[in-house]
Amino acid sequence: MNTQPHKLPEEKKKQLCALLCDVKLNLLYKASVHGYYANTFHMRCDRQGPTLLVAYNTSGYIFGGYTSKDYTQSGQYVTDEEAFLFYFQGQNPVCIKVNMGCNARLDDAKGPSFGQQLHFCYNNQPTVYNQAGNAFTINTTLMYGNNTNLTECEVYKIEKISVDEKPLKYMEWTTEQREELVNFFKNHKPLVSSVNRVRILMIGPVGAGKSSFFNSINSIFMGRMTNKAMAGSLGTSLTKEFRTYPVKDGRDGKPLPFVLCDTMGLEEQTGAGLDIEDISSIIHGLIPDQYKFNPVSPFDPFEQKSFTPASLEQKIHCVVFVIDTSKISLMSTKLEEKLVAIRKKVNSLRVPQIVLLTKVDEACPVVEKDLQKVYLSSYIKKKVQEVSSRLGVPVSCVLPVKNYSQEHELNLSCDLLLLTAVQQMLNFAEDYLGDAAAAI
Repeated sequence: MNTQPHKLPEEKKKQLCALLCDVKLNLLYKASVHGYYANTFHMRCDRQGPTLLVAYNTSGYIFGGYTSKDYTQSGQYVTDEEAFLFYFQGQNPVCIKVNMGCNARLDDAKGPSFGQQLHFCYNNQPTVYNQAGNAFTINTTLMYGNNTNLTECEVYKIEKISVDEKPLKYMEWTTEQREELVNFFKNHKPLVSSVNRVRILMIGPVGAGKSSFFNSINSIFMGRMTNKAMAGSLGTSLTKEFRTYPVKDGRDGKPLPFVLCDTMGLEEQTGAGLDIEDISSIIHGLIPDQYKFNPVSPFDPFEQKSFTPASLEQKIHCVVFVIDTSKISLMSTKLEEKLVAIRKKVNSLRVPQIVLLTKVDEACPVVEKDLQKVYLSSYIKKKVQEVSSRLGVPVSCVLPVKNYSQEHELNLSCDLLLLTAVQQMLNFAEDYLGDAAAAI
């Protein structure tokens, strides 16, 4: 599985998606990772439906082509009236439509080509080659500056995003529903009297949005944007300590009945990111607030000077896995294995679990235009089912959300998704506390 990120700049990616009308690009082939070989290209891209090829040369040009037909190595010319070539002129994409749809492609065993004119990864090398032809009208000076040396070649599977009639979940997108949710938190009391606040543990890969989730929830109850938990987009975890974040009902309000616990991000490399043994200690309530993680040496409670077993209030009552929606398909085997191992550990401790799918607006153009389409998007529904299958959690326990990131004002739709997610966490925690009380 390809674990490398795409090279295509986000703004240019959105413009290409707009050319194709409400689609999602899923990376199939990356030449710098898989090699510039024709057989590797076909192994990853054959029979994948419509695809978009994006090439990059040493002069900084970005260009490529789209075909709506499968690669099959049939040896025949392919009729494709929807095929086009493209390049960027400044920030804007220029589209070159096919002149002769019957010669849009020669479906052979060589590397990808268009109109038997423009050949990418020519002769299994990082080059592009143009030869005479009339299927496309090509100006190579404008298209790629006559620089045939490629630094990268990517092929994306095109997934058409539709809106389903049957929603994944029904939601009332009203101010009355928001007020009802806010009142739920203000009036909620944990099932067990010895527990004042439910403790919710956030676990997820670096950059998935754990800290941003807390900031977003805190912003809702503060009535303004806040940034109490450090959040960002670096390649390594910004969170180095175990932090517990209580939430107040306004600046001078009383504490709400839950605490969000933030951890160091998960990383696939050994000796990096959060250690699985530390998670066990956190769930048992043994790690104190502001404890600094050591990825090489997990926390040992018996080394503490005054070790005592934690009370029920100090333990974790619900575990939340935070996953970036657009990174599910690119999740490495090692990271998936680590997440599954954590799931098994948490299961053995009988702690309920939820998965948050973050950045749904970045993953789906339909949702980006209208967040209230999140439960109707066929793409988001597919991603919910995919993460459910890969992590082994029920679909009902996978909740799409959008954290506040670049916004300056609160948004009703965003608030409702976030508040609904926390309500589900408290409901699951109630089940845990009920079982714990029965066992005493």
